[in-house]
This record gives sequence, structure tokens and C-alpha cells, in this order.
Amino acid sequence: MSSQLAHVSTITRIQNPPFSSSHHQQFLSQRTYIPAKVYEHPAALLLERCSSLEDLRRVLPLVFKNGLSQEHLFQTKLVSLFCRYGSVVEAARVFDAVDDKLDVLYHTMLKGYAKVPDLDKAVSFFVRMRCDDVEPVVYNFTYLLKACGDEAELGVGKEVHGLLVKSGFSLDLFAMTGLENMYAKCRQVHEARKVFDRMPERDLVSWNTMVSGYSQNGLARMALEMVALMCEENLKPSFITVVSVLPAVSALGLIRIGKEIHGYAMRAGFDSLVNVSTALVDMYAKCGSLNTARRIFDGMLEKNVVSWNSMIDAYVQNENPKEAMVVFQKMLDEGVKPTDVSIMGALHACADLGDLERGRFIHKLSVELDLDRNVSVVNSLISMYCKCKDVDTAASLFGKLRTRTLVSWNAMILGFAQNGRPIEALNYFSQMRAWTVKPDTFTYVSVITALAELSVTHQAKWIHGVVMRNCLDKNVFVATALVDMYAKCGAITTARKVFDMMSERHVTTWNAMIDGYGTHGIGKAALELFEEMRKGNVKPNGVTFLSVISACSHSGLVEAGVKCFHMMKEGYSIEPSMDHYGAMVDLLGRAGLLNEAWDFIAQMPVKPAVNVYGAMLGACQIHKNVSFAEKAAERLFELNPDDGGYHVLLANIYRAASMWEKVGQVRVSMLRQGLRKTPGCSMVEIKNEVHSFFSGSTDHPSSKEIYTFLEKLMCKIKEAGYVPDTKLILGVEDDIKEQLLNSHSEKLAISFGLLNTTAGTTIHVRKNLRVCADCHNATKYISLVTGREIVVRDMQRFHHFKNGVCSCGDYW
Repeated sequence: MSSQLAHVSTITRIQNPPFSSSHHQQFLSQRTYIPAKVYEHPAALLLERCSSLEDLRRVLPLVFKNGLSQEHLFQTKLVSLFCRYGSVVEAARVFDAVDDKLDVLYHTMLKGYAKVPDLDKAVSFFVRMRCDDVEPVVYNFTYLLKACGDEAELGVGKEVHGLLVKSGFSLDLFAMTGLENMYAKCRQVHEARKVFDRMPERDLVSWNTMVSGYSQNGLARMALEMVALMCEENLKPSFITVVSVLPAVSALGLIRIGKEIHGYAMRAGFDSLVNVSTALVDMYAKCGSLNTARRIFDGMLEKNVVSWNSMIDAYVQNENPKEAMVVFQKMLDEGVKPTDVSIMGALHACADLGDLERGRFIHKLSVELDLDRNVSVVNSLISMYCKCKDVDTAASLFGKLRTRTLVSWNAMILGFAQNGRPIEALNYFSQMRAWTVKPDTFTYVSVITALAELSVTHQAKWIHGVVMRNCLDKNVFVATALVDMYAKCGAITTARKVFDMMSERHVTTWNAMIDGYGTHGIGKAALELFEEMRKGNVKPNGVTFLSVISACSHSGLVEAGVKCFHMMKEGYSIEPSMDHYGAMVDLLGRAGLLNEAWDFIAQMPVKPAVNVYGAMLGACQIHKNVSFAEKAAERLFELNPDDGGYHVLLANIYRAASMWEKVGQVRVSMLRQGLRKTPGCSMVEIKNEVHSFFSGSTDHPSSKEIYTFLEKLMCKIKEAGYVPDTKLILGVEDDIKEQLLNSHSEKLAISFGLLNTTAGTTIHVRKNLRVCADCHNATKYISLVTGREIVVRDMQRFHHFKNGVCSCGDYW
């Protein structure tokens, strides 16, 4: 392409002297004689009334039938209309069939290629023009400049710049404004400013181009400065100026300036224009004034699809997906046809709500609108299905994608990671690299999230090494993910080292470290870090307080936890969420303050949800309180009748109280409702391979060796003082009860780990449920008799067993 333009440059200099815009006006004023009957022909009138490609194709046979295809008027009109409606191929067919081509036909055809845009064909056609001795006019160059839309096409844009100068258009206002716009679009805003500064005269369009260029290239303050300079030059900002500068105001969060611009727009009468009102909606929403944005939106006399999209996005970005869906539905009810942006906004809202049913409806709507082949829409669908826990449908959509972008891969990797399928997330990451798709920061954060879920220290160190080699370990998002990963892999000391090495920390970084201390039962360290955070510049958010209260709960720091709960609202104006209420019930209940916990529930200003009563029931199991357990269970069975876990928990409480008849009733109720207990599963990594064990299973290839070793191990820990808690098993003889206890998944995983590692190696086990009392007691003795450190991560926290003692202090 560059060589083509270089050739044209030579032709232009040799064959043509500098050509001014006045020459262009003379050229346009030239007319070829066309008989009046041609203008009056019905086909000419029909062509004028064409409003779509379909209309044009219906009229075309009439043009040929009446022998009008050789008339210059019809030739030019047909080329122009085909180009206008995006069918450059059909325009080219008409063009190529013309024997005696007027220059205007060439200009129209070039404009069509540039409009598509197809830069390669536009440049090739420009070369053909010059070879056919068609003299260039200023608009030819501006067409080419418009077709240069990104950094990859900057080289062509620069060559067109050179041709403009050589052709004598360096002082042409229209040409220089087009050049300025091209540099801005290609993210060379400094070059655009150079062009602007050299212009001998500037109009409002050139100023607006510069304002828009700065705004769209993330230089918001420069955009505002340009508007100030414009006013100093006594140029009155137009509605385009207002629309161009408002995104800069949004980026800086300068709502005061936004209000001033709003006032100016009202005084100038611009506020009635749909694009100005839409820009104001967007500005107020991004500056946090969602109610003002909605008032402007509701007051708009005319709304286009962009207005609706802005309002939907406003609610999504301000974490109000429910209202976003209300606006989307209203948009449909008013007959406004959604665009790809509308669909993506609605899918984002469904994802945040976890509303799979509505998500499927929007998926069906996207198919009806022929948007299901749009890769951005499909990426949004993948993300929605993943967040709604239907990752298999997401994978099916991903598999059908012809063009997979980096966003597509990232959505799938994160989707598997967040849905408890880390192995598949890592497999997709491997496939992505095999396809030579270069990972970005988001990719690595997603992979680290998967490894945090997998909780394998060796793999954690591997990905840490990968991000270091790619010089991303200093990135705040990647480093925060590393802190969280190491904490979830049981390496809390390493997590703190990464945290301390960070030069920049976001609120999520502090939250990850505080939560890490909490899940490891190091509540005092969590509180100390929280106090350090409060003294700094990073303001705690709702997640911070949730992490601190949970940390206090796991460490029995009741007074500190209650203090934090009150501080959240009184000191930081953060309204407690249902998660905060659940954490408070857990804090009080775990400490044995069951009366206080129940009173707390009764005094909640909102209706308690499942997590609140679930925390209460868990506390009742710890402290063997049947009375409160029955009250909590009754509410739970009303709110979530399909969860068998709460029935099992209640049965265990009855069992501990030797209320066998009640235990039987719960079991019968579960059978009647078709509810099942979630099977216990424990995982251990040996030599870079993760091995999974289910309670009582014999599927593992080494099962015979494992059970033989486990039998001997049980004898050793009994000699050290271990007594099996056979009360946990019902309806069988005592020796069978012991066999059933010994086949619990964590005991199998620990035995396999001991069998396949050398002395002194720490065993890391992960379990999908809460560790039972017998396994917790047995693991303490196993650590004592083997001299091994054993780290167990259950669904709630970490247990570090060493020398017969657990880090939780038997408080879990």
C-alpha cells in the first residue's frame, strides 16, 4: 500500500501543479448536457425516493429496461446510491461498465470505498484514478483520511498527509481538519495538535475535532483546556462542543463543571437536542448523580436508542442491575429496536442479578435481531452464562465462535474459575497459548483466580513465575490476585510478602490480605492490618468490613467484631448488606452467644435471608442447641426448601442430642422431597497432579495401598490417645461405625499424601465441606505421630495442624 501511494506521489508532482480548492469549485461547476426528458423520467424519480438497498434493487431493472444505464446522470446516481447503502461491489459493477467515465464518477466511487471503510481498496482505487489521469480534488484526500481508523493504518494516513502537502492543500481548512481528525483517531493526538497549531485559520469544526480528540484519547484535562482556549478566542461552543467535552468531565468526575456546561446548554437551547441530553445523562451517571441522570432521561421529549443505552449502562455501572432491566423492558415496550450495545448492557445486568431466565430471553432476542454473530455480543453471552452458573452453555457458545478474541478466552477462563472448575480454566489457558493468543493482565488475573480455587502451592508458584517473566508482577490487579491466591493456597506468609512489596495498593488489595488472615484464623493480624489501612489514604468499603467481621468471627474476637459493625455505618456511612448481617450472626453464634444472635436477627431492619439463618443453624451445631436450631431450620426450609445441606445439619444436631426419632424424621423428609446430602470430596496434589477422594470410595488406582496404610495409621493415633467419635454414625455396629469414619475423604487424601511424599513435606488438602469433628481430631493426632504439618482448607477456613495442635484452637 505504501509503495502504491509513493508512486502516486511521483505522478502527482510530475503531472499536476499545486491544485487549489478554487480549481475544485471550477471542476464541480462543469456540467455535461443532459436532456430534460432524462430528469423527468419516472425511473429518475424512483431513484430519488430510494431509502434502502432493497428499494434500489427493485428500481434497477427499470433503469436497464428503458436504456437509461448509459446516461451519465443514472450512472452517477446508481454508483452513489450503491455506495451510500454499503454495497460497494455493486457500485463497482456499474462503474466498470461505463465507457466514458466523468471525473465525478471516480470521486463518488472513492468515497464509497472510504465509507465502508476498506482502506486497501480505497488506496488501490486512488492509484487507478491517477493512472487514468483524473485530477485529485481535496475531498479525495479527506476520503482516504476518514478510512484511516486506527493505529495500524497510521502509516497510510501519514502518506496521505504528504500527498496533501505536495498537492498544494496544506493551507486548506477542510483538508487540515480531516488530517487533524485522522491523527486523533489513530491515537496520535500530539500530531493532531501540531496540525491544529499550524493552521492559518481555524473554524469551530477544527476546535471541536481537537476537543473530541483529547477526550477520546483519555486526555480529559486537555479537552477542558481546549474549550477554555476556544472561549478566549471568542468562539461560541456549539452543541458538538458540549457533546465532545462532557465525556472528559465524566472521566475526571468534575460534576461542578458538568453542571456549568449543563447550564450553558440550557441557555443556548441545546438541551432539547437528543444527543446533548444523552451526553448529559451519561455525564451525571458517571459522576455518581444517578437520580439527576434519570430525571433528564425521563424529561427527554425525544429519545434515540443511544439514550436508552446510556440509561441502561448508567444503572449497570452504578450497581443497580434490577433497574437497568426495568429500563431495557420499557425500551422494548416502546418499540425501540435494541442494538448490540443494548443487548450487551442487558446481559451485563442479568449476569449481575444471576437471572438465567432473563438472560436466555435476551439470548433469544439477540438471535432474532441477527446479533448472535456479533463477537462482542457472544462474549457478553458467555460472561452472562458463566455468572449465572451455566458454564456449559457458555462453553458451547465459545466452541461455535469463528473468531475468538482475547475477551472470549478471558471470559471462558474466568467463568470456569468462578464456577469451581479450575482444571478446565487452566486447560483453556493452555489452549489459548497454543493458539498464540497473547494473554493480558485480565487473563493472568483469571488464571490466578483459578489456581486460588485449586489451592495448589506448586501451581501458585508457577503462575507467579510466569507473571514475573512477563513483567506484570508489579501490576496492582495481578499482585492483588497473587495475594489472594497465596492466602487461599495456605501460604499466608508468602501472601503477606507479596502484599508488603506492592508500591500501589487498591482497596481490593487490603481486602484480600485481611480476608486471608481471617480464613487462617489470625484475627489479631487482620485487625492490625485494618487499623493500618484506616490510617492511610485507602478508604475501607463494605467488603473490607465484611472481611474484618468474619476474621473476628473465626478468632472469637466478639467485641472487636461488634465495634467494626457499628463503625461501618457510623464512621463510614456504609449500609450493612445481608452478608454483613450473616457475618454478625456467625460472630455471636460461634462464640456461644446464641440468645444475642437470635435477638440480633429479630432486630434486623430488613427481612433475614438464607445466609443469616444458615449462620444461626451452624452455631447451633457447634454449641448443640436444639431449641434455636429448630427455629432457624424452620425459616430455612421456608426460604430454601431444596437445599439438603440444612436438613443434614439439623439431623446432626439431633444426633448429637441423641434425639434419634427426630433424626429419622429429618431423613424421611429428605427422602420424600428427593433431597440428598452433598458427598464429601477432598483433594491433594502430588507431583503436579491433583487427586480427588470421595468418602468411602475405592475408585482410586492406589485404593488398596491407601486403606492398608490408613488402617495402620489409625492404630498409631489410637495409641497416642485418639478416640473415634462414633456418635456421628447411626444404625450400625460400633466396628462398622469406625470403618465408616475411617473412610472419610480427608483421611483418604491425607493418607495418600503421606504415602507419596518424603518425610518433612507439608501435606495440603482441600475439602468441599466443613471438616467434621472426628476428622479434625484425627488429623491433630496424625500430625503428632507422623511429625508432618498438614494444611486443610475446608469450605469456611484453613486449619494448620502441627505437633498435635490446630491453628484454629478447636474454634471453628
